[in-house]
Amino acid sequence: MKNYYYVVLLSALFVLAGCQESLEEKCARECKAYTQKNCPAQLDDKCIVDSLIFESNSHTLHYYYTLTGIADSVGLLNPEEVKTALLDQLSNTTSMKAYKDAGYSFAYTYYSQKRPELVLFDVKLSKKDYGSKK
Repeated sequence: MKNYYYVVLLSALFVLAGCQESLEEKCARECKAYTQKNCPAQLDDKCIVDSLIFESNSHTLHYYYTLTGIADSVGLLNPEEVKTALLDQLSNTTSMKAYKDAGYSFAYTYYSQKRPELVLFDVKLSKKDYGSKK
């Protein structure tokens, strides 16, 4: 009878361990939930967050935005300034620690509201970019 309890206990532990969600699964689930719950959302008078997608093949969290008003102009954004600002924000965001520790990349794509097919700015930050900022 005692062995029966050990078998049940070990089986339960294996089942519970098997239910553990991988970081990839967690990331995909959280991105989907964030997009469904919060998007689109007006961040300020110049920017709307459209979606957050997890690209599992490249381990990239990809943010999609639409720029409006005065920000919706070709050449207005200085790519180096925007990249630096995004890098600073990413470096200071503790909620992304697990993904940064795992070496995930972060991509940001900004579209025009006037011309939705027009990409105004696009950047991908990898571990080599944010790793030295820790």
